[in-house]
Amino acid sequence: CKYMITIIAAIGKNNALGKDNQLLWKLPKDLKHFKALTENHPIVMGRKTFESIGKPLPNRTNIVVSRKEKWFSEEILIVSKLKEAIKFAKKIDEDIFIIGGGEIYNQTMELADKLEITLVDEDFEADTFFPKIDLKIWQKVGEEFHEKDEKNNHNFYFQTYKRIINDK
Repeated sequence: CKYMITIIAAIGKNNALGKDNQLLWKLPKDLKHFKALTENHPIVMGRKTFESIGKPLPNRTNIVVSRKEKWFSEEILIVSKLKEAIKFAKKIDEDIFIIGGGEIYNQTMELADKLEITLVDEDFEADTFFPKIDLKIWQKVGEEFHEKDEKNNHNFYFQTYKRIINDK
């Protein structure tokens, strides 16, 4: 069976991901989109991302990569290496989502088959950034514009990229 590894991230125009372990925008529409895509699939994240979310995301197997010894949280699977996380995820489902943060994204860019990007149409001050999307490797296959409204405080795009060069 063929596994699909999808990186899912919301980024600013300058590839900003977050600052002080927090998101930089309020986009309920993006959170809904994230939930619709990841529900019932394993999600892989770093410990800081898990801590910033604050609890396991429901209806998903939460796999957290952490080198911190004796760190434990209920209802999640903790592994010390990304490779291990992906191995576990593959046992659960063929659709695996990588949900952050910056370090994890850097390490999985070459493993991913697909990118689900929410591009927030602004530059942000950040301390964590998403890796550059190389258009020689990735092709944008979908884009949907959303205008800001009373609930979503920025214009944004849902973008889907597929890997065109397969060097995995």
